Formats: sequence, C-alpha cells, structure tokens
Amino acid sequence: MTARFGVLGEIEIRFDGVPVDAGHARQRSVLAALLFDANRVVSADTLVDRVWGEQPPHRARGTLSSYLTRLRQALPSDVSITRHSGGYLLTVDPAAVDLHRARTLLRDARAAGTDDLAEPLLREALGLWRGEPFAGLDTPWVNGVRDTLDKERLAAELDLTDIRMRRGEHASLLPELSARAAERPLDERVAGQYLLALYRCDRQADALDGYERLRRRLATELGADPCQALRTLHQRMLRADPALAPATRRIPMPRQLPAPPHSFIGRARELAALGELLEVSGALPIAAVNGAGGTGKTWLAVHWAHRHLDRFPDGQLYVNLRGFDPSGSAVPPSAAIRALLDALGVDPSAIPSGVDAQAALYRSVLADKRMLVLLDNARDAAQVLPLLPGGSRCTVVATSRNQLTGLVTTHGARDLTLGVLAEAESRELLTRQLGTARVDAEPLAVNAFVRYCAGLPLALSIVAARAGRHPGFPLAALAEELEDRATRLDALGSGDLNADIRAVFSWSWHALGADALAVFPLLGTFPASDITPFAVASLAGLPLSRVRGLLRELEAANLVQQHSPGRYRMHDLLRLYGSEQATAEDAQAALRRVTEFYLHTAHAADRLLDPHRPSIELGPLPPGREPQALPDRAAALRWFAEEYANLGAMHRLAVESGWDETVWLLSRKMEAYRWLRGHADDSLVACRDAVAATGRLGDRRAEGWALVMLGHALTRSGHLDEAIATLRKSLSVLETTGDTQGMANAHMATGDTLGLRGEHLPALRHTRLATRLFRELGDVVWGAAALTMAAKCCARLGRTDAARACSEYALPLLRKHDNQEGESAALLVLGDVAPTSGEAIGYYERALEVLSGLGYTFYLPDIHAKLGETHAAAGDIPRARASWQDALELYAAQYRTADVRRMQDRLQGS
Repeated sequence: MTARFGVLGEIEIRFDGVPVDAGHARQRSVLAALLFDANRVVSADTLVDRVWGEQPPHRARGTLSSYLTRLRQALPSDVSITRHSGGYLLTVDPAAVDLHRARTLLRDARAAGTDDLAEPLLREALGLWRGEPFAGLDTPWVNGVRDTLDKERLAAELDLTDIRMRRGEHASLLPELSARAAERPLDERVAGQYLLALYRCDRQADALDGYERLRRRLATELGADPCQALRTLHQRMLRADPALAPATRRIPMPRQLPAPPHSFIGRARELAALGELLEVSGALPIAAVNGAGGTGKTWLAVHWAHRHLDRFPDGQLYVNLRGFDPSGSAVPPSAAIRALLDALGVDPSAIPSGVDAQAALYRSVLADKRMLVLLDNARDAAQVLPLLPGGSRCTVVATSRNQLTGLVTTHGARDLTLGVLAEAESRELLTRQLGTARVDAEPLAVNAFVRYCAGLPLALSIVAARAGRHPGFPLAALAEELEDRATRLDALGSGDLNADIRAVFSWSWHALGADALAVFPLLGTFPASDITPFAVASLAGLPLSRVRGLLRELEAANLVQQHSPGRYRMHDLLRLYGSEQATAEDAQAALRRVTEFYLHTAHAADRLLDPHRPSIELGPLPPGREPQALPDRAAALRWFAEEYANLGAMHRLAVESGWDETVWLLSRKMEAYRWLRGHADDSLVACRDAVAATGRLGDRRAEGWALVMLGHALTRSGHLDEAIATLRKSLSVLETTGDTQGMANAHMATGDTLGLRGEHLPALRHTRLATRLFRELGDVVWGAAALTMAAKCCARLGRTDAARACSEYALPLLRKHDNQEGESAALLVLGDVAPTSGEAIGYYERALEVLSGLGYTFYLPDIHAKLGETHAAAGDIPRARASWQDALELYAAQYRTADVRRMQDRLQGS
C-alpha cells in the first residue's frame, strides 16, 4: 500500500490515492508537527509547543499520547511513529511527504546547471502546493512555518519566471507579473522582472515610469534607494542596451529517440551497414530495415542511433507509424507530418491545410538541418514517402515487417533484412538479463529457453523477465512450466514467427494474477498506441488505485512498457495477442466504457478552455466511474495535448462502431482545442462526421449545431463558398427547431465568413441579427461578442463612430465576464478606429497582452504590423521599425512568406 502525506495545503493522508481521515484539527496538528521533521526525533515538549502554543491543556502529554496512538492506527505498516528517549520519531520515505519532495526538487533545480534541466523540476515542485500550507491550523508555530514556506514558494516562482524570461516569454508573463508586482509593491526582485517584461514588450516608457514610482515609494516608506540590480537595469533601459532586447523563444532540440535497449546483442553486420549510411554524400541516406515481428528491428535502429548521436547535431525525430496495429489503424501521413512539425517547434497556427502543403513545410524546415528521422513500424513504402526530407543532410531509418521495395527502387534505400538471433547470441542475451551465475548453474533449462524462443529477441526478453521476477525459483521449474503447454508450443518449430511468439505470450499471460490476467486482453483492444491509468480504469471497469498496481504487474512481466511517466504501451504483437483473448462482448463493453471516459473528460476540459460557449450537457456516468479531474485551464490544455491522438482514435472508433451520438458530442467537445491549436484539417473531418452522425440520429437541433461547426471549420480552411452554403443550411435547420441560441451562433458565423469574403454589408446584417437574438436570450457575453463583430463590420464600411460606440459598449461587458478572446477583438476594433495614434497604440498593446496570455499566436504578428504603421503615422520611426521587426520574426516563425516579404519591404522603405 503506497502512502502519501500532504502539508502544502490541507493536512492529508492518502493510501493508493484514496484519502484517509487524519482526525480532528489537534490530531492533524500532531501529524503536521511530526511530518515537518520526518525521520528526526521531535521532543515531547516541542510537540506540545507546536500543537498548543502558549496555552497547553492541563494533561498535555497524556492528550498527546492518545493522539499519537490514533495516528499509529491510521498509518500503513511502512510508516511508523516510535517513542525514543525524550521524544517521538515518524519514519517515512521523504518522497512520500509533499513538503520534503518539493524541497528536494527545488534543491535539484538550483543545482541543475541548465534551464532545460531546471524548469521541469521547478514546475513539479510548484505543482505540489495545493493552497495555503497547513490549511485549517492556527498556532504560532504553524503561522511561522507557513510564512517560511510561502517565501520558499515565491522564490521558486521567481526562479521559474527568470527561466521563462530568458526564453522570450515576456509577453505571456506580463499579466502575471503585473498582478504580482501589485501584490508585493516593495519586492525589488519582483519589480525587476516586471519592469524588464514591460521594456521587452515595447513599453519602455511604462518601464521607466514604473522604476521612478518604485524609487519614490522605497524612499518614502523605507528611506532606501533601489538595490544595485534595479539601478543597473534602469541605466541599461535608459541607454537602450541591445542586450536587453527580447530573447527569441528557443525551441528545444527534438530528442525523440526511445531509450536504448539495455540488452542489445549481436547484429554486427547490420550495424556496419547502417554505419555506411553516414558516409553517403549527394543524396538522402535511407535505410529500410525489415523483418518479422519481434526480431528487434526497433532495438537495432535505436541502438545504432544512440551510438551516433554526434552525427545528428540538430536532433532526432521518431514516429511509430503503427503499420501493423491490431486495430488496423496505421498512422496516416497527415497525422505523422503534423506530429513531426510539432516536434520541430512549428507554431500550430503556421501549419497549412492539406497533407501536400504540410509535407512541403516539413521539407522546408528540415532543409538545412542534420537530423535523424526514425520512422518505425511502417506498413509499406507509401506510408514513408511523404515523410522523407527533401535535402541530403538528414538521415532516414525506416523499419517494417514488410520489405519497403518502393524505397529501395525509387530512392536508393539500403535494404536490410533482420532474422532471428543465433543460438550463441540468444544465450548471451539471457546471460545479460539473468546473470552468468544463474545461467551457468542450469544449462539444460537455458537450452530449453533458447530452443522454445527460437532466436526471437522479444520472446527471450519475456522469458528472462518471467525468470527475473522469481530469482529464488530454479530455472528448471520455469522451463518445465513452459513445456507443459506443449499443445500451444508445437508451433515454435514451424517457422511461423507469429505462431511462435503466441505460445510464449500465452505462457507469460497465464502466469499473471487473476485481475491482471483479465485486464491484459482488454488493453489489446484499445485502439490507440498508448494509454494512461485513468483510461485503463474505465476500460477495465476497476478503481484507479487497483489499476496502478495491475499496470506495475504487467510492466514487470514485460507485457506493457511505461515509455513516459504515466503512459503505457504494448508491443504490436502483444496487443494482437491480447485482443485475440478478449471476447467480443467484453471488448465491446470495455471500449464503450473508455470512450465514455474520454467524452466526459473532454467535456470537462472544454468547459475550462471556453466557459462562455453554449454547453451541451452529458448524462451522468455510472456510479464508481468518473472523468479525469482537471483543476484549471492549464491542466485542460495539457490533457488535450497529451491525449489528442487518443481522442482521435476514440472518434474513429465511434464512427466505425456506429455510435452516432458519441461522434457528434466528441466532435463538439474538441472544437475549442482544435481552434486554439490550429488543427484545421482534423476539425474539418470531425465536423463532417458529426453532420453525418446527427443526420442519422434524426436530431435536427444537433444537426443544426453540427452544421454551424462545419461552417466554422470550412471558413478556417479557406473554403468560404462551401462554408456560406453550409451555414445557410444550418440556419434553415435551426429555424425549424426554434433554437434561438443556435440561430444566433449561425448568424454570427455567417457574418464572420461573409466579412472574410469582403461582403461587409451582408456580414453586418447577420451580426446585427445575432446581437438581437443574444439580447433576447439574455446572453450578455455572446451578445457583447456579436456586437464586437458588428463593430468590425462597421469599421470596414467606414462607419467609425458606430464601430467605436459598439466596441466601447461591449468591452466592459466582456471584461466583467472574463471573456478575454472577445476583449482582444474589441480592443483591436477600437485601435483601428481610434482618433489619435497614441490611443490606437494603447489599444493594440493591450490586445497583444491579452492574446499572448491566451496562446493565440497566429494574430500576434498582425498586431505588431498594425503597431508599426501607427508608430510610423505618428512620426516615431524607431518604434515603427521595432514593431515591424517583431512582426517579421513572428511571420517567419509561422512560415507566412507573403507577409515576411511585406515586412521586409516595409523595413527597407522606412
């Protein structure tokens, strides 16, 4: 049983994730006092002082003793409270106490040496704070410790801010820094970060004014001058020190290779052949490694790649193409290219629609880089061809169970066929995993393992893992157990490797405990490449606490691999074997459960991303099942990013299974995230599926909403004519249902699309209709958003007074209801129609802050370009050039070549 203790928030105890009652406030105080000095003796007098302060009860020590007795009864066997001379000792793993875990992480972060190493440690440490330390307790000792911990937390937050500032995140940090500076007006480190962020956001005047206000306040309240660091920063700002210029956000070098196999054996010929690729010049070096399942193709490629990392200084890309996935769902080229572009740091909003355009962008990004591209588990050459770089500086290694003849004949790929290991190599692999002494002690048993595994590296590793789990068992007993399944092991001598490995899998599977035995086949039915414990709990219909233990059992048996923290995957052959063992009825029920889990968690995440959008509520999950808890918007974004591929797999499963309501609802719940991250192609496919599904359901209201979604997707993809036709159909459908909310959204979407087509007067009519309908519904937020869109139409028509009036009316409403996307839109309109350059600049700069905080990067260079024109109109050419330079860099990062040329011309002509 795994125990976890928390003091960075309310005092809590959890066993395997389940909360345990720690008693009333005084008893929790005793626990907190011991946890603070875990693994150190705390005297009884100190405990009394910490728990009661200056007013202890008459028999404080007797009361303390009773509290300690109750705490002992609540703790697991691996945590103890023992009496020692003069005091008490709580013995616990420090990593199990959030306070000590956080301090260890912070210490490691400050000793890390690089930002890349320090940042994840700082984030993990800060994530352990759940609120006010020792919440609910109030004694002099607790209050003193709480103050100390608050200072430690602030120091960690400022360390993380320094890292983010060095990476050029000043714009997105500005709102947070402004709030922190207001909360701590005399903290000079906080002030320095805020002033530097203002300066780097082209608000030099505000930064200098902020310094002067701080100087006066320090003199008035403390009789002191700013510290030397702040005075130096002030002088550097005054002379416009170029070193203060904002850093370009550095995209981490992609290092996507899986970990090197720890027991790699042999393959000298193949390694030498791969090494010859590095000597190829004038053409793209490609190796096509083929062989039967389980022969170690991935092991070979990964082992070789790790031996030659120095030859790929710009990084290494890795994609599992799942060409032989048991679900039949090989990764399409569009999804693979998108994943590669994401790994290369391409801004999502810069990725064009269409696989051909995306492939061209991918080749452009790789053109001058020396990288390894490892394309693992391809079905055929057609799946690989779109993923080949265009130049000759990269190196490509593709693996497949099939011969990739197309790569060999058309691109001169080096063809390598991988067979099984020789008997000596098989024995060496077992020796490495089991140890020389154990292998030498039982040669006959080892001979049996070698014989039955038929030289297949994956089978040998599973056998070794099974033996390694029971180091006290004689190998002969395990060999005998293997032989007892003679009817299923006969195929080992047939030459059919799939049949051979099935026998070994059967042996390993049947060695599991009862619950793991039942879960393994269900994992084989899961249609995506990896899975989290949360999803496994729904798939299996078991509590999360139980599932974590079962996954550890499966991992120990080499039947699953935890390839990254909290994410598990299976070898394709294991998945295929597992799916064969599941009955159709069990598989259907399991997939239904896990699909519902993804749908309900996506619903919760969607509400956090876009709380103002009309919500389509879901029915409750059955008792004992619940979606994954997501505390805030940042957590929702992380969940969508990490589970995006799996959500796509759930969508395809629902389409293939005819679960029309799930198809429609899942499409709806993912729209906000797809919009934010620029997944325009995926959105178009999902929305077309949603329209077809709602049509089959006969749900006219849902069909109307699905058509509105499709209209949005078509607009984002540039299909404006089809978008208008689709939105008109949505209006027709929604009118028959009397859905005023839907009609208002449809009119708003129609106005947006017509405006993009340059039809501003019809666009204005639709946005006014939307505004009226939202007003009738009493929907203040969406009414203000529609009014802002109407203002944009008025501005385009030259009706500046009307545009200003609409935006000024909408802006405070949008701010009041924290609709930041709408706020930025209103600010941009006000900037466009502002009577003076100074006012326009203020509106544009505020819009920049808001959009940066939301993560909408696509529009940022456009605003910088507007700022440049406005500064130029005011005669401030240096600031105009600085804004155009910012726009140029952002356009270049998004590969918007026409806009890059426009900015270059503007800079040359100024």
